[in-house]
Amino acid sequence: MRLVTYQLLNAQELCTGIQISKDQVLDIVAEARARSAPQKVGTMLDIIAGGDVTMTLLRDIEATPKTAPVMLNKALLKAPIPRPAKNVFCVGWNYLEHFEEGGAKLEDKRELPKWPVFFSKAPTAVNGPYDVIPFDASISTQLDWEVELGVIIGKGGKNISEADAMSHVFGYTVINDVTWRDIQRRHGGQWDKGKSLDGTCPMGPCIVTADSLDHTNLNLTCRVSGVTKQNSNTKHLYFKLPRLIHDLSLGQTLEPGDIISSGTPEGVGFARTPPEFMTTGDLLETEVEGIGVMRNPIGTY
Repeated sequence: MRLVTYQLLNAQELCTGIQISKDQVLDIVAEARARSAPQKVGTMLDIIAGGDVTMTLLRDIEATPKTAPVMLNKALLKAPIPRPAKNVFCVGWNYLEHFEEGGAKLEDKRELPKWPVFFSKAPTAVNGPYDVIPFDASISTQLDWEVELGVIIGKGGKNISEADAMSHVFGYTVINDVTWRDIQRRHGGQWDKGKSLDGTCPMGPCIVTADSLDHTNLNLTCRVSGVTKQNSNTKHLYFKLPRLIHDLSLGQTLEPGDIISSGTPEGVGFARTPPEFMTTGDLLETEVEGIGVMRNPIGTY
């Protein structure tokens, strides 16, 4: 099942939908109302928190719709979770080739990690799959790309075992961990600021539910203005999703709707010779097989 958040043209309200074709979605609120269903389904966070009962409702809607579909040429897809309840959890150095290219560029001799590197992006960084990524040369000109598989937590938990971890996954989305490289390094080596500027977490174009996708073998591709910069596969993840969920949940409660961005493969701009960065007028395309393609222009504030 493919779930989306969308906005009708010339309207302010955000709606949740089930995407039933390339061009059509079913309005989940209208469908629930037509069934007199008591579930709260106004936002994607409502749907995720609704658990199995709400998923049963969604399957019934998809199988036997009672309302006319919404045409996507009259709407704009937004980030599936437009405003997460808390920061997006991110993973650094989680593809071996990316680990090696970063070490070579920074000229540090590093050992393979025994534990995942976690950091986060602010909720205000979240952006839509077709929205402009702001560029302000007075702040930085080192705007880099990072295609990643996003993981949406469904069932919350703490101290989750690796064996049980995947039962806590609601679904998957596409994320680009857009990064301002000089800002990333100027604040004492921590990554939060350079990862959290407004609009630097495009997400979408949908959430594919976990029962509909094999996350272990998905091609990931990133293109900048038509040129392929990254091309890899989730089978090359160094720390697999069960390990990430386990480690992240140790002593820390994961909640429905939490987002984990699982790391980027090799091919980022700062590690190239010479370094390459995006600028105003570029088009960032981010694709994960089975989920979709985001197309974000680089623009100005």
